[in-house]
Amino acid sequence: MPSIAPLNALELDAVLAYSHDHVVIADERGRILKASESCAGVYGLPLRDFINASTYDLQRDGILSPSITVRVLEQRRPCHLMQATRTGRSVMASAYPVWDGDQLVRVVSLSKDMTDIRTLQREYELLQRQLAARETAPPTALDADADIPTCNPRMREIVSLLERVAPTDASVVLLGETGVGKTRIAGLLHRRSPRADGPFVEANCGAIPETLFESEMFGYVAGAFSGAARNGKPGLAERAHGGTLFLDEVAELSPAMQTKLLRILQDRRVTRLGSTESHVADFRLVAATNRDLDAMVADGRFRLDLYHRINVVPITIPALRDRAEDIPLFIQRMLAALNQRYGKRKSLAPDAWSALLAQRWDGNLRELENGLERLYVLSDDSTIHAAPTLGPVPGANHSPGRADEAAPLPRLREAVEAAERDCLAAALKRCTSTYQIARELGASQPTIFRKLRKYGLTADAS
Repeated sequence: MPSIAPLNALELDAVLAYSHDHVVIADERGRILKASESCAGVYGLPLRDFINASTYDLQRDGILSPSITVRVLEQRRPCHLMQATRTGRSVMASAYPVWDGDQLVRVVSLSKDMTDIRTLQREYELLQRQLAARETAPPTALDADADIPTCNPRMREIVSLLERVAPTDASVVLLGETGVGKTRIAGLLHRRSPRADGPFVEANCGAIPETLFESEMFGYVAGAFSGAARNGKPGLAERAHGGTLFLDEVAELSPAMQTKLLRILQDRRVTRLGSTESHVADFRLVAATNRDLDAMVADGRFRLDLYHRINVVPITIPALRDRAEDIPLFIQRMLAALNQRYGKRKSLAPDAWSALLAQRWDGNLRELENGLERLYVLSDDSTIHAAPTLGPVPGANHSPGRADEAAPLPRLREAVEAAERDCLAAALKRCTSTYQIARELGASQPTIFRKLRKYGLTADAS
């Protein structure tokens, strides 16, 4: 058997004692050589009986069910799986082969107790079943000052779940169509959490080029590469320390970027590019996507271990068309925000209300917000009308060839787009990043990024 370089026993014992994961080291025959003391409580076997035990025997006796070490020895590659222990715990395990040349000589496994988080998931599933089974009560709106105004039964259940999950550090993934309000809900989770006084750092994964992902996520020191800022720059993970890191469009990450993100989530420490000094990155993770993560995992396009890290509490936000009773509440809130932004006191005429409420809004809250703002800025009066001369409200379904779809609509669209481009160009001169532009203009960073790309404008995505 090839020789193995000796490890410093004190260093190894320190790793086993202080690691947040439960660590097991086994030899090429599956015999356990070292293990964290915490393994005894999770797997229900005293540490003295754990050491020198065969993982094959432990799997046969139901103590390791199944054994991740046996899986690695059989498949000779890194493996990831969920274990059910005889103590009733639910454990997420990852294990990696250690090679000496072409000889597999050790297997190192890391496991994390997911029992409490699984309980939250089961409670969420129970809430969903209860909602489906009971008859819908007459809707009444929540408090007008609520973060998510709603009188929809399904959304009420989601708000209730958010209130229970917010005080924990459980990772949350928000699912749903584009524009349903995932960024707003991520902000609500942060404001209702013990980390509310810390930073809320938002990153659009789809807007970060793969070549810049490490510098954006880890940060860099001065001189780390050509063009680096003179004083260096902290990464997103470091800036989120003590607060919440919101990763929007997380499914857009490439496999290489997924691996780098997983490293941050596992270690909770970051080392800036060009530095040897690491920094603690203690943050609560909230991710969002409009893609089917389960299908992406099945197709091999999204890492299973990363999926388990972020998909602790999945929350699916229904489309606006499935909660149409909430549209008037959102219109009221959006109109109040527009009045505050522009310093006016405009109101909606009945015909404008009718036009807005008649649409499907397949673009969800984002399309509703854009449609209402369009009516607002094009109205010269304090009362907003859906006048035929202004063309149809965005989102309406029309038959081609109608008289009110003739010349005015294209000219108005071009005027609105020209004004939008001028506004963004002016913001680029004053702001240093798309996040700052989003704050100044009262929009989301992903929206600003897409608009800049649409008009051929560029800005720093940091």
